[in-house]
Amino acid sequence: MTQKYGHRPPILLTLTILPISLILILNPLIPLIIPKWIFKFSTSLSSLIKEDEYKFPALQANLGFSLLAFIISIWLIPKVSESFILKGLKGRDLLKSGDKLNGPWVPESLGLPCASLYLALMMLFIPFPFSHLFKSHSFSSPETFPQRELTLYLSSLLSLLTATLLGFIDDLFDIRWRHKLPIPIVSAVPTLLVYYSVGGVTSIVLPKSIVGWLSSIGPIYYLYLIMLPTFTTNSINILAGINGVEVLQALIIAISISINDLIFLPIWSINLLNLFGFKNPENGRILNWAIGEVVNRHLMSLYFMIPLIGICLGFLWHNWYPAKAFPGDTFCYFTGMAFSAVAIQGHFSKTLILFFLPQIFNFILSCPQLFGLVKCPRHRLPSYDEKTNLLNPSKVLFDSSPPKKTIIVLKLLSILKLVKLEYDVDDNNNKEYIKSSTNLTILNFLLIHFGPLKEDKLCILMGLIQVLGSLIAFIIRYGVGSWFYGGERR
Repeated sequence: MTQKYGHRPPILLTLTILPISLILILNPLIPLIIPKWIFKFSTSLSSLIKEDEYKFPALQANLGFSLLAFIISIWLIPKVSESFILKGLKGRDLLKSGDKLNGPWVPESLGLPCASLYLALMMLFIPFPFSHLFKSHSFSSPETFPQRELTLYLSSLLSLLTATLLGFIDDLFDIRWRHKLPIPIVSAVPTLLVYYSVGGVTSIVLPKSIVGWLSSIGPIYYLYLIMLPTFTTNSINILAGINGVEVLQALIIAISISINDLIFLPIWSINLLNLFGFKNPENGRILNWAIGEVVNRHLMSLYFMIPLIGICLGFLWHNWYPAKAFPGDTFCYFTGMAFSAVAIQGHFSKTLILFFLPQIFNFILSCPQLFGLVKCPRHRLPSYDEKTNLLNPSKVLFDSSPPKKTIIVLKLLSILKLVKLEYDVDDNNNKEYIKSSTNLTILNFLLIHFGPLKEDKLCILMGLIQVLGSLIAFIIRYGVGSWFYGGERR
């Protein structure tokens, strides 16, 4: 039987992962579920659930929610696809044979159910980081409820909810990109206000050669934080056009942030730390200065990133070549805002930018077209060859010699091997002029040097570039950065 919408969900994988996810979610709740009188008569059971027997029990539940997000999203997309098509949220894949006019409709804007599922699971997760405060029994003195952590968590959820709403509005009304720029700023207001209310730091680390390790730049730093969500949302949105590429880059960035968070947590095996020669292995820490507030910040970030990985994996199941579902702008908005929210609340906004190196390259390369120096067509996605089923770089054509400023920009980019130019001779004056240029995107750049390629191969290549960018980011952050700045870069 043919699957009408989406790729066929994996039944065996679902039956395997679902029980594991439920066990991980319920495990931290055991002390709440078991009646208090049992602990009075069972010292052995009491010893099993002491907090110091395992670290970060909420992290176990968070992993369970991530697995649950993966499974639910795989099964959810086919269920809601028909409703989106009936409401007119549909499109045809422009990079498939005959699909421009006669191909099957593919549901669009399916970032909305993904974002809705993510937000629902993150709301259900709210009690878990504070579950030790709800115990009917107690091994220690009562604790004060951590209002600060709860406020940070809820403000991040509010920003994500706003970004999802505004992203879906963009999908409905197809807002021009110039008008999209301020939209993420609106979504970031709750996060920025809470950042300020909890004593947000406005200091930056200066190179060790400059006197004074920290320098406060005040309102300028908040201007940078305001621009951060604008960049993270739109940079993912700009780097699009082939099946799976938006979701894949979001997935790799989320994994990179999670790895960065794990470096700060004291959860590592003593034997493993001894093997690699880390200091203070008895505390399970890779970074010997990663204690207290620094750990809490990255733990909160990890709470948001791990379920996002599950969502991205689940949606990638249907968005991979040949795509049966399109993410729309909603997906780019909510994932980009998730990255900005955790970076702002976790005080690692500069590190986040390093994970966007391919997106930065794509944005800089695109600037001549985005700002009118070079003619910009509505679609800059690669060109599809029906005979070979391969993708080639798409081109922008010039009927006559382009303006001088355009010629200068294109020739400079050609010298740098960033574009491929074609020349022709003007019949009127017998002078050579630029007839066409490849569009200024990283996908076309890759096709110039590695193409022609099949669509899925191009997506894999882009994913490898994203992974390479993350590796470079870690080298800069924990290698070059430590040498250049010195001190404990928190």
